[in-house]
Amino acid sequence: MRPMQELGTIKAIYRYPVKSMAGETLTETTLGPQGIPGDRAWAVRDEVRGGIRGAKKIAALMQCAARYEVEPAQGAAPPARITLPNGETMWSNDENAAAQLSAALDHAVTLWPLLPADALDHYRRGEPDNEDFEAELRSIFGRNPDEPLPDLSKFPSEIFEYESPLGTYFDAFPLMIMTQTSLDHMQATSPASNFDVRRFRPNFLIEAKDPGGSLPEFGWGNSRLQIGDTTIRTTIDCPRCVMTTHGFADLPRDPGIMRAIVKEAGGSLGLYAAIDTPGGVRVGDTVRLTERLPD
Repeated sequence: MRPMQELGTIKAIYRYPVKSMAGETLTETTLGPQGIPGDRAWAVRDEVRGGIRGAKKIAALMQCAARYEVEPAQGAAPPARITLPNGETMWSNDENAAAQLSAALDHAVTLWPLLPADALDHYRRGEPDNEDFEAELRSIFGRNPDEPLPDLSKFPSEIFEYESPLGTYFDAFPLMIMTQTSLDHMQATSPASNFDVRRFRPNFLIEAKDPGGSLPEFGWGNSRLQIGDTTIRTTIDCPRCVMTTHGFADLPRDPGIMRAIVKEAGGSLGLYAAIDTPGGVRVGDTVRLTERLPD
């Protein structure tokens, strides 16, 4: 592998102010240690079973959308403007935000900004919906009885006790990247489904220069990538969950999405990443592989 291999360019940048709600498209951003400022800076807490929850458990969250009207800086994010499924809007810090959102979701929730990493009870996992652990996992990951579950040993150990890495509302790592090539491949192999990027919620969508395969980002794992002024470190592939099958906006509910991902991509699509060197990233920036890391 020669140094500084050019992989492609940044096609789109996405930020999601509230975990599991539709987000916003950016033309540029400045990555900090925890990724894009304001990304997943707000989340709902399930007041029925406890724990921070996303659309894996409360599917109607994906029918809401959120955006910032003041650009976040590193650290605490400003309030997000939320559009509810009926078109009404509210602020994430409104006094009656919990009541409005609970009514819209038909589920009792409260809305929270990020709390410090030592707020352990805030991040601790809530009660499962099913006491059968395998059945619970199959529900979360949208897997049929004859389909393999993801290898959870690859995830940070703290997420088995907490809903997210402490001090964040990320599923596992601060960034998720994927390629347009992978979406195009999945669409070609499963024409009855719509592999719209909105189902997969990446932070960076990359236009691969020389794909070298149908799912090129799987060849970029465990590497350092230079993008604009920043360096990121790819970690593990992104196991896909039931969220990809939910219906929202103009997209219908489609369990066939997961059947295709399991068949064609082993149940994963995209790569998680962490930030090694903070810095600016813009649409159109070149993505370069600078170093393969030891296993």
